[in-house]
Amino acid sequence: MVHRGTAPAGRAASAAPARARGPEDAAQGPARPRLPLVLLVTGLLLVLAVVGVERATGTKLARCEQFAADSLARAEAVTGTGADVLVIGDSWTAGLGLDDPVRSWPSRLPGRVHVAGFSGSGFGSGASGCGPRVSFGARAAAALRSVPPGTPVVVAGGLNDWDSSDAEVIAGLDRVLAATAGHPVTVVGPAAAPARAAYVGRVEGLLERLCAERDVRFVAVSDLRLDYLPDLLHLTPAGHAAFGDAVATRLSTGG
Repeated sequence: MVHRGTAPAGRAASAAPARARGPEDAAQGPARPRLPLVLLVTGLLLVLAVVGVERATGTKLARCEQFAADSLARAEAVTGTGADVLVIGDSWTAGLGLDDPVRSWPSRLPGRVHVAGFSGSGFGSGASGCGPRVSFGARAAAALRSVPPGTPVVVAGGLNDWDSSDAEVIAGLDRVLAATAGHPVTVVGPAAAPARAAYVGRVEGLLERLCAERDVRFVAVSDLRLDYLPDLLHLTPAGHAAFGDAVATRLSTGG
């Protein structure tokens, strides 16, 4: 999960880490009309235009452009068959650091899985150096255009909110819930990535409390022990597989 600014100790996620080979591609479901994806592309191009004007210069702009391109590529790869599900998230969802990003953890979920991941993003509007228009809530409406009405939505993340204020996280979650009204929503909290483990408890506790107050299902994953790349922030292929399998199990069992 890439983040802006000066990193705390162990933080090496501003550039994509060495890539490791993932397992075989997941089976693809039947193609759907591409108009919703065109709308998503248009939205992300607008994000880039705004980033270029408002926030990003030099290497930051190049990084945001790469993240946007990666986000679009991952969105095009719908995995699995069966009932539709949408996953909104950050670099873990997008598959940053994988040789084959299509093998990011959402591919382990059952059903026809649509992915809206943007590296560095989070609940808070300031979680990403690429600007507020890539936050989970800001991207949710465009992502929903690619799925049928009532499709379940999984919103996964929080590691990039390590320095977001409580107020920013609250506002961000409420924006997600407003955008996804009419859809069953599950929030998956942050895992204890070593590079940001010291911050996970606060973010997880806040999200869990907010979800309880809003009658939204929350799935905690901070107990998982996963395999990480050398940056100690992003998952290896084996880490993605283990994380996806664990989330799938907890979604199915109410854990």
